[in-house]
Amino acid sequence: MSPSASNTAGPAPRFAVVGVPGNRRVALFQDAVRAAGLPAARVVSWLDVLRGEAAFRPGETVRMDSPGEDAEVERLLRAVGDPTRVEGTALWYARFTEAVRAVAQAAAASGAALLDDPGDVAVLFDKRLCHAVLDDAGVRVPASPTSGAAAPEVRDWADVRERMTAHNMPRAFVKLAHGSSASGVLAVETAGPGRVRATTSVERDTAGRLFNSLRVRRCTTEREVAAIVDALAPDGLHIERWLPKATQCGRAADLRVVVVAGRATHAVVRTSDSPMTNLHLGGTRGDLDDVRAAVEAAGSSWTEALALCERAAACFPDTLCVGVDLLPSTGWRRFAVGEVNAFGDLLPRLTGLPGSGAEGQDTYAAQVAAVLNRARNHRATATP
Repeated sequence: MSPSASNTAGPAPRFAVVGVPGNRRVALFQDAVRAAGLPAARVVSWLDVLRGEAAFRPGETVRMDSPGEDAEVERLLRAVGDPTRVEGTALWYARFTEAVRAVAQAAAASGAALLDDPGDVAVLFDKRLCHAVLDDAGVRVPASPTSGAAAPEVRDWADVRERMTAHNMPRAFVKLAHGSSASGVLAVETAGPGRVRATTSVERDTAGRLFNSLRVRRCTTEREVAAIVDALAPDGLHIERWLPKATQCGRAADLRVVVVAGRATHAVVRTSDSPMTNLHLGGTRGDLDDVRAAVEAAGSSWTEALALCERAAACFPDTLCVGVDLLPSTGWRRFAVGEVNAFGDLLPRLTGLPGSGAEGQDTYAAQVAAVLNRARNHRATATP
């Protein structure tokens, strides 16, 4: 059970959450705050931030959440009228990171404390930069020819093809550098000149515009793949080696592991018939107990797998919570980190891992408990 305000000495934290009012993420966080016996969090909308109207109060603990699922916010960030459009992520990144910095400046000016570091957020939302940070820290990641700020720009399909060939990558994931939720992702397979196919959720209309779809489909000609990649390239692309994944019940499997205050607290198995395991694209939750058993039977260690996620999260020490995409190799013997997500905690009804300290808590309750623990520890060390 989350610690309540009544069993902590001294004033309890007062939360403010920057998010989309009425959104399920904000609602779940509010539920966790109230369950801890604290006053409801004050909600500051991303619209107010983008309009320069956000303000915080002295002593508030400020948590930023996703700006997604709001059409007006999307329009302001990406300058597109239809939120299902794929294009515009480079502009989204520039405007969103500017908004995050504005939140940090407003919080600092008012004497509020921030749970998400603006520098961390800027790296987490650039797959090229995030990959390099993880690699430099010794965290195993898929090989990539686009890792780091110094990597050459990927201008079009010809560049993708050349890099895949030069780095001996017959299969690769091509991703928008600033994409999320598998938007703009292509799982590309090549087998000689002209033999190309890709799995993606991107739909291209007759005018060449790109749209996100909830239906994963297969592009079977190089011309079709090239047209999509060429349209995506102006927003920035990241290329990664496609690592063969372990399976569960005949379906490709990976894991989302939530790390709160440096500790892996929650994990969900995602399985799919396609290379993309995202739950909104038809992926389903797998059996975590079976995964643990398979890892141990393979002579590997579930504890070490979670430790890898904690090492990835440690690359972002000033951000309270991240979601780590953990990629198990065929046979469950090894793991790599695919991505680290700033807002990767939306896992409704999922309770904490045994021994994590978050047993019985969802991801939001675990974050509230971590803030309360920090407050108690701070008061304890400040007491003569």
